[in-house]
Amino acid sequence: MAPRTNSPVSQSEAAPVRRYRIGYAFAPKKEQTFIQPSLLHHASRYGIDFVPISIPVSTATAKTLIEQGPFHCIIHKLYGPHWNQHLKEYSSKYPQTLILDPPESIERLHNRVSMLDVVTAFESKPRRSGDRFQSKISVPKQVLVDHYPEGEEATNLLAGLEFPVIAKPLLANGSAKSHEMCLIFSPKGLRSLLADTDSPILLQQFVNHGGVVFKGYAIGEHVQCVKRRSLPDISEEQVTALEGAMLPFSQISNSANDEHNLAHDPHEMPPLEFVEEVAKGIRVGLKLNFFNFDVIRDSKDPSSYFVIDINYFPGYAKLPNYEHALTDFLLNLLATSSHPQSQNQNQMELLQLKEEEAATTLESDVKQHRSHKQE
Repeated sequence: MAPRTNSPVSQSEAAPVRRYRIGYAFAPKKEQTFIQPSLLHHASRYGIDFVPISIPVSTATAKTLIEQGPFHCIIHKLYGPHWNQHLKEYSSKYPQTLILDPPESIERLHNRVSMLDVVTAFESKPRRSGDRFQSKISVPKQVLVDHYPEGEEATNLLAGLEFPVIAKPLLANGSAKSHEMCLIFSPKGLRSLLADTDSPILLQQFVNHGGVVFKGYAIGEHVQCVKRRSLPDISEEQVTALEGAMLPFSQISNSANDEHNLAHDPHEMPPLEFVEEVAKGIRVGLKLNFFNFDVIRDSKDPSSYFVIDINYFPGYAKLPNYEHALTDFLLNLLATSSHPQSQNQNQMELLQLKEEEAATTLESDVKQHRSHKQE
């Protein structure tokens, strides 16, 4: 990148970038992890101001969402009729504000059956002949049960489902109960599980996958994939030995909660183009911009992948340079939706700012290098 002195326009002469007011509404823990100083600083440099939204239980003594606006865009991860009503009333007053993402789209991810329907819709799409991996995507066999099936019902309902299976609550609403999952190794274990619950349970076929899960993070069209530890493979001998058992995930392997990058892990990452295609299918099918999805690769067939989970607005702050991806996404979206005719001008201004920022970084690096040499 060229030094600052070669820039066609100096920083003092640069036209001011239009500022955008982005309201955000998160639970306290989510706000603490996502709204980092690095994000606020980087976004502010490119014209984005993040503004916290306060939603009280009662509107008698505090500002409503309408009174806190207007915003160019609202990003959020709050659920329930109270918050949805606030958004509905706000949108009637300010219909030009972008709501990311629509509550009705997010709600599909609260149901573990409907969340994966979107994958089923595009899994049969033929692979291109130029794809050297010939990768295919699908969903593990799933069955929803609320009681133990007997006789012919069991034959019909559980057809094609082999043990072990993963038992998951139907609702995936972020509550502690929604994360209570376990492995079931036989019909006997399933009967015991269903005897102790009165809520629907989703049974998902367990697929040996080498103890590694690939997590795809999406911010609009930007996609990044990382490796994480997962449940270990299960042998036929283990299935026999554990017949009748119900093993909570927390008791299976300590490494299952290891979220460190697997720098020396031998498992090859899936092709990025393939991950981007899956992300596009989910983004378009669910009309979502902020999500991640868990993908595993069949140990028996390296070209076969399964999507096993989709989450809304995940922990982006764990990813390197998430500030850049989020800022670029919001700028492109707002420039296009608000003022299409000025999009090129905005992009030129932002490109100039990025060049100046890179030049400043270069100057700093040079000065630091000279200082070290003098020492």
